[in-house]
Amino acid sequence: MVLLQLDPFLNELTSMFERSTTEHSVWVTLKRSSLKSKLQRNKMTAAGEAIDYRCLIRATDGKKTISASVGPKDHQRFQASYATILKAHMTALKKRGRKDKKKAAEGVVKKPDDQKKTKTSA
Repeated sequence: MVLLQLDPFLNELTSMFERSTTEHSVWVTLKRSSLKSKLQRNKMTAAGEAIDYRCLIRATDGKKTISASVGPKDHQRFQASYATILKAHMTALKKRGRKDKKKAAEGVVKKPDDQKKTKTSA
């Protein structure tokens, strides 16, 4: 896994989406992280120091994995760029077919009991 700066990460993410239009999928995960070990975090907490949390973003297409770390100052700029990339590459999604509400409501109505076939004893 390669930890990239924001702009190279976004460029590589764009190229991953372009490569995966027909065959592959791209998985993107976001996680809150301090980029410090648990031992270091415990020492900082015991000393009363504030822990600087960041957002760790990972992306993979099954072959290549990239990651970036976003701080609170760069979050708004990154989120805007990330949203633009997602909107541009979500063209392969299929529209979900929905049933008509009237047809669904009519399907719920039960048939009267008199239409049922009953056996008569002869």
